[in-house]
Amino acid sequence: MLNNLLEMLPFWGVLLLTILFILVPIQIGQRLGRRAVKRAGELHDAPIGSVVGAALGLLAFMLAFTFQITTNRLDTRKQLLLDEVGSIRDAYLRAALLPEPQRTESRKLLRDYVDVRVEVAANHGILHLALGRSEEIHRALWAQAEALARLDRNSEIFAMFTSSLNDIIDLHNKRVTVLLHYKIPPVILWVLYFIAFFSMLILGFQFGITGKGNFMVHLALALIFSAVMWLILALDRPEEGFLKVNQQPMISLQKQIHENQ
Repeated sequence: MLNNLLEMLPFWGVLLLTILFILVPIQIGQRLGRRAVKRAGELHDAPIGSVVGAALGLLAFMLAFTFQITTNRLDTRKQLLLDEVGSIRDAYLRAALLPEPQRTESRKLLRDYVDVRVEVAANHGILHLALGRSEEIHRALWAQAEALARLDRNSEIFAMFTSSLNDIIDLHNKRVTVLLHYKIPPVILWVLYFIAFFSMLILGFQFGITGKGNFMVHLALALIFSAVMWLILALDRPEEGFLKVNQQPMISLQKQIHENQ
């Protein structure tokens, strides 16, 4: 449920929700701490301080653990981009060795494919349309490979071209899977928000019994922790294009193949 809610909200909504999720338990904990002091007269904060330290340490660990998951995914997306650029370049160069009409048609389809990749990188709003167009180009390219196989099944050049096409299709499937389906498991998000909520609740309680907390301190804490949690969630939603992988390798390839038509 939490994961679905976060996916439905825009980025500013995720940030606001996270700030409230941090700020509200601090306020609640502070009121509970003040009420406890009024009832007991005086409370020592040393035991509470130990619990607060342990809770914040665990929260920091969970933030680091979750951040590592998302940054690893970002690194994977970068590597897949480089691999994809290499496979498209290989296919385009090998297509020059094909007979007509496969040579002209294959190179045109590969140029269209690169154009689609560059266009969707600049405008993530057309992502699903671009995915459909990419699959159409894959089918058309594979039809060219089938035509070549009918001409000569023993040709090494044809086999190299077909291998390049296979790499392009495989990398496309991997890239889409990493982009759209490999997300932080919902249970990790649940645990992260659970620890954050109760860590801030205990911290607020310590503020309440010591009388040292104020709203500006609470807000600063909420902004600091929320910024990190929001960054993690932004990295987990790359399909919205907020944290983009640099597409310069694909743009450079587009320029090269259009200059060498």
